[in-house]
Amino acid sequence: MEKTRDELLEGYPIERRVFGTFFAFGNKLQTAADSFYEEITSKQFFMIMCLRLFQEKPPTIKELSHVMGSSHQNVKQIALKLERQGYVEIVTDEKDRRKSRLKLTPKAAELREKYGKQEVSFMEGLFEGIPKEDLAATYRTMAAIEENLAKIKRNEGVE
Repeated sequence: MEKTRDELLEGYPIERRVFGTFFAFGNKLQTAADSFYEEITSKQFFMIMCLRLFQEKPPTIKELSHVMGSSHQNVKQIALKLERQGYVEIVTDEKDRRKSRLKLTPKAAELREKYGKQEVSFMEGLFEGIPKEDLAATYRTMAAIEENLAKIKRNEGVE
């Protein structure tokens, strides 16, 4: 019988196991989410989800890239694809013509309507059996790791 990942990683420091699990988890999550929607990819869905967070004013590409944890170029490419598909509108900022803002279109709302029940079911299944306090601890830990990554990036002068 083949060894499980946990068996293979036995003896490795927990930090390395967590590090590797992030990648494996990301791959599994993307595969599951990519098979969920017929019209869009999981990264496009994530962008739409992040755009919904901006209630007051449509975000700039830079603002959205911070929320998504992705580069300006990557966010722009995803936005352009979503614009071609009719889910996003890229508009010039009224006060600063150099900035582009991203707005969801009615077609994005139709997508939410079409998949709303499935999205709820997916989320319930994803977190089934996990106590809220464990999820809260996971969120705090991931947020702290994300902050550490930002510090590493700043210290390397990459930002």
